[in-house]
Amino acid sequence: MVPDDVAPAAEPGPVGLDLPWATGTFPPDTVAARRAVWDELMGLALHEATHALATGDVPIGALVVGPDGRLLGLGRNRREEIGDPTAHAEVLALRQAAATLGSWRLEGCTLVVTLEPCAMCAGATTLARVERLVLGAWDPKAGACGSVWDIVRDRRNPHRVEVVGGIRDVECGDLVREFFETQR
Repeated sequence: MVPDDVAPAAEPGPVGLDLPWATGTFPPDTVAARRAVWDELMGLALHEATHALATGDVPIGALVVGPDGRLLGLGRNRREEIGDPTAHAEVLALRQAAATLGSWRLEGCTLVVTLEPCAMCAGATTLARVERLVLGAWDPKAGACGSVWDIVRDRRNPHRVEVVGGIRDVECGDLVREFFETQR
């Protein structure tokens, strides 16, 4: 029996950070509305990517949005910064999203990343059960989501990921290209 002066426990609320489109259907129903949301999310990923420049890391940014459109995880390349070969933007964003949700299963989630994921990140995306991948620039040298390989849509995988490519591709590609030009 609960004493009268003790309030019942509140139901847990939604997790993650509210974004402007987190109040309705996510992703939106129309192609135009989806395109507008993908464009806005890619802007957030591009902003995160620029923070990698301060540590000499390749400027790639990623974020994970939940099925309700709330921001669950954010990441940028940090391999040079922390000396970890697996510290790619996608892996860090997936880890943060899993911690936010309290589960490694990111079913219904969307991963947004400025450059097509490599084989490691494509595998992590598939294993995390991410529903959708929104990418900026394609990577013709090491891309594993349609360019060189297509791990996320391979029919032999038990889970396949929807791929939406080319969102702000010129801007995303230029950021990486300019980084490597300064390295030469």
